[in-house]
Amino acid sequence: MKNPEAQQDVSVSQRIRVMFYVMKPSETSFQTLEEVPDYVRKATPFFISLMLLELVVGWIRKGKPPGGLDDALTSMSAGIVSQLPRLFYRSIELTSYVYIWENYRLISLPWDSPWTWYLTFLGVDFGYYWFHRMAHEVNIMWAGHQTHHSSEGYNLSTALRQSVLQIYTSWIFYSPLALFIPPSVYAVHLQFNLLYQFWIHTEVIDNLGPLELILNTPSHHRVHHGRNRYCIDKNFAGTLIIWDRIFGTFEAENEKVVYGLTHPINTFEPFKVQFHHLVNIWTTFWATPGFFNKFSVIFKGPGWGPGKPRLGLIEEIPEVEGKEVPFTSSASQLLKIYVLVQFTLILAFYEETFADKAVLSQVSLLLRVCFIILTLTSIGFLLDQRPKAAVLETLRCLVFLGLCRAGHLKPCFSSLSFALEEAALQLKSRNGTQMFSEKLVAMKARSIT
Repeated sequence: MKNPEAQQDVSVSQRIRVMFYVMKPSETSFQTLEEVPDYVRKATPFFISLMLLELVVGWIRKGKPPGGLDDALTSMSAGIVSQLPRLFYRSIELTSYVYIWENYRLISLPWDSPWTWYLTFLGVDFGYYWFHRMAHEVNIMWAGHQTHHSSEGYNLSTALRQSVLQIYTSWIFYSPLALFIPPSVYAVHLQFNLLYQFWIHTEVIDNLGPLELILNTPSHHRVHHGRNRYCIDKNFAGTLIIWDRIFGTFEAENEKVVYGLTHPINTFEPFKVQFHHLVNIWTTFWATPGFFNKFSVIFKGPGWGPGKPRLGLIEEIPEVEGKEVPFTSSASQLLKIYVLVQFTLILAFYEETFADKAVLSQVSLLLRVCFIILTLTSIGFLLDQRPKAAVLETLRCLVFLGLCRAGHLKPCFSSLSFALEEAALQLKSRNGTQMFSEKLVAMKARSIT
């Protein structure tokens, strides 16, 4: 958020401790917003490290990985999509906060006071509780948040399955803090609150004893992600579970939790993962008679219907038996390997784009974002085994060549992807377009030489 030097001040120890909110006011207090490090991006290597550790531990304990590759890639794809707007503008959670602070603040608490730091910790967590609760109880907000719940697995990759939409409503619940809390202090805790919630998305950790009384833990959050009737609309906490205990939304984990949406979407395609509930709202809105009923479709609960309570009827939630089998891709192992490598390459390209965004033109950024979205969509089509998957992947290869020729991709990236994308063209050739594929491969060979 500042310059490279400010962001390099975050030590390895801090990068680890920040993920558990084990930080001191003295080391995380900044006078200006520009001085606040981007803790989330600096913690990214530890996301990967902890996911690999979870994989190993889960395999040792249960003899199988904690979740499927297809589900994990879909979750990480959603995380990438949710961050792409940051390439063009600062988060609305910060811009709205700064606007209120500069124009309407009542008092200015000292930015370097430990009391301000701890008050902000409580304020941000309290605001998150109410945002999270409303994201489940207001249909139009659920349209964004449902993305996070669409995974039928529960592991650290699930934490990365974020919505591109929900940030446009979450800022409302933090804005009262701008009347007295400096933006720099708020920006620190906004990141800490998000990072804390990464490690609680796991089945590897069972119970944390007395800490379960105060903190949001993996056990509490497993309940929140369940589609069992006893799990619905429970445990909205970010860091402290005390808010759920105070406001009557707490539920302890007891019977086996079955994860995901009450009506699974059965797809790995990123656009459907992000926007399918908006389509459902649109359809329901026009099918529901009466102005006030239409209004209720948008602003009452996702389960609401005419004649029902605001949040719908719990008995209409489908029963689970604990034997449900998560949706998985029918793609071959070879194709899954291809998809994994392509995802790894686009993840590297995504990281490179963020690292170079200060020197890239707006046109170049836009083209890169479009290519990232196209690649993730093609990966989703391949995992879903859509009829047009080979066509879309061939189109992606053509776009890839165009970006290479225009200088938007580095030659080393092109060379690294060449062999794998030739394999994708062969998939297309088997469907009766071999001549087209050979010409495309020849074009690529000329572009590299």
